[in-house]
Amino acid sequence: MIIGVPKEIKDHEYRVSVTPDGVRTLRQTGHDIWIEPSAGVGSGYSDDDYRSAGAIIAESKEQLFQQATLIVKVKDPLLSECRFFRSNQTLFTYLHLASLPEITKALLDSKITAIAYETIEAKDGTLPMLKPMSEIAGRMSVQIGARYLERTQGGRGLLLAGVPGVEPGKVAVLGAGVVGRAATQIAVGMGAQVTVINLDLERLRELDELYRGRIVTRASTQAAIEETVLAADLVIGAVLVPGARAPKLVSRELVTRMKRGAVVVDVAVDQGGCFETTKPTTHSDPVYTVDGVLHYCVSNMPGIVPRTSTVALTNATLPYLLRLASQGVEEAVRADAGLANGVNLAGGKVTYRGVADAHGLRFDPLM
Repeated sequence: MIIGVPKEIKDHEYRVSVTPDGVRTLRQTGHDIWIEPSAGVGSGYSDDDYRSAGAIIAESKEQLFQQATLIVKVKDPLLSECRFFRSNQTLFTYLHLASLPEITKALLDSKITAIAYETIEAKDGTLPMLKPMSEIAGRMSVQIGARYLERTQGGRGLLLAGVPGVEPGKVAVLGAGVVGRAATQIAVGMGAQVTVINLDLERLRELDELYRGRIVTRASTQAAIEETVLAADLVIGAVLVPGARAPKLVSRELVTRMKRGAVVVDVAVDQGGCFETTKPTTHSDPVYTVDGVLHYCVSNMPGIVPRTSTVALTNATLPYLLRLASQGVEEAVRADAGLANGVNLAGGKVTYRGVADAHGLRFDPLM
């Protein structure tokens, strides 16, 4: 199979979907890999690195799309990229289509098969390709929030760790999944006062046992959310409903009552965010203020730590990529229900319920 690796063009997106080591593995199994020029430079991989691994460097993005039948990316395509797709191609990437109506329509019109990293399930029901980027984003969320709490950034002028004689800052983590646990780890390590809110009490028990009284855990109710958010200096949005829009846990009215200079980092922005005040931002213009509360809602947070992110992503995606290339997309999907769960679009139809429901479109089950 011919696999194409385009250069990512989202704002400050420096990741690449396959490392040179990944290319070597794919070449050993007989596949051709075309790389767009300078696709890996942001992650520290030169075109020569890819040539040495056996890849073909395309002359242009257009040539790459013309040659490849399987397109492997990191992030959802922009509208300017959608024109390159054709009906016999497969796209393998993070998609988050539930919050992207225009991209969904463009990909439906192209009639490609679109497989989303974030909805593929392992045999134990976990999301193996969402996990590494969620771990990175969760860990980043606290260090980013801590920076924006600085007065020069518009925040409250507060040090999360505090100092002797001055209490540390208060961090609220909404959600105890992969993002929430990663954020909690960093927040505790920085010495903050941490409260984690989650619906699943078993996850809260696990965190309570792990941190042995160093955090507060609360069952998710509107009253608990309101009380915790109002007391917080930094709120991390870490709620995930796989493939669907995130629930709006924090209303606009509640934001108006938060502390002036408090910071919101909504990691759920890819799925629409869990604050009513959330709107996607970029690394070039990452924050905005609503009623004195700073909002950081960048949809590709791990893109600015590309070396770590690219290696972690390839570790997770390569086994699936090998199967798609070696078995063929149809056979690989037919043989693995978890991989089939990643197929969001196929032949102009929506094959993932969360995407269909988000946009009021017809849902056509894949199997």
